[in-house]
Amino acid sequence: MSEKNSVNPVKYLLCGGFGGVCTVAAGHPFDTIKVRLQTMPKATPGEAVAYTGAWDCTKKTIKREGFWGLYKGMGAPIAGVAPISAISFMVFGIGKRMQMKSSHDELTLTQLFLAGAFSGIFTASIIAPGERIKCLLQIQPGGTAPPKYAGPVDALKQLYKEGGIRSIYKGTVATLLRDVPARGMYFMTYELFQRILAQLSKSGEIGALSTIVAGGSAGISTWLVALPADVLKSRLQTAPEGTFPNGMRDVFKVLMKEEGPRALYKGVVPVLLRAFPANAACSIGFELCMKFLNSVAPNY
Repeated sequence: MSEKNSVNPVKYLLCGGFGGVCTVAAGHPFDTIKVRLQTMPKATPGEAVAYTGAWDCTKKTIKREGFWGLYKGMGAPIAGVAPISAISFMVFGIGKRMQMKSSHDELTLTQLFLAGAFSGIFTASIIAPGERIKCLLQIQPGGTAPPKYAGPVDALKQLYKEGGIRSIYKGTVATLLRDVPARGMYFMTYELFQRILAQLSKSGEIGALSTIVAGGSAGISTWLVALPADVLKSRLQTAPEGTFPNGMRDVFKVLMKEEGPRALYKGVVPVLLRAFPANAACSIGFELCMKFLNSVAPNY
């Protein structure tokens, strides 16, 4: 992603897809814990909460469902993350190129944010159905009782049968409100850290450790911005049909009334624990792929 790399959209497409797969492989268990914490019901008086925190949720999930319970719902993001991440990076590359007068221009941080936000507009409408299915699968309890959804395809069929296309795309606006500023923050922060680390390096080059630091830091800053909208999205997408007739507005009102502003940062611990390794993995995957493509097709 560094400005020393080619801004060829095709290279961004391929490298973004590979980086996205790396992201899911590294981060999905943390995402499962995040969604379960975000969607657990409020305990009634005299009743214990389902999970006291991220570690308690992790222990209970592994005890009831085994280690692979942390990977529930991974089919949907694995199937979609490569093309979605590829499109995100490709559109970011296009956004950069649109603002560059020459191939040697160094974009400002504001321009980088706008290019990243531009990519978020394109990906949100694609990612929303996968997010809905992922969240529904992640909150299914383990045990002897048969789950409502046998997998991503079965969930898709049932959602369509229950409410048609609108049910499948439930939470699209919430996804947009999360992803547009989040993608802008991610790309801007990543480029900023790469520039700083390159200046601190004696050789002026970006090594693997610098890429890990830049990618992980970008991931943390992204989720600090995105988490409130993500909480609202998760609540909306996992609620039974008709629970929130006015969408996010109703979710927000109920959340503020029953749990207060702190609820907007539910799941912040697993989110931040996931953000660094998942985004560092994405950045390493992207940069390795870009180096490979630049070596085999340097003039493309």
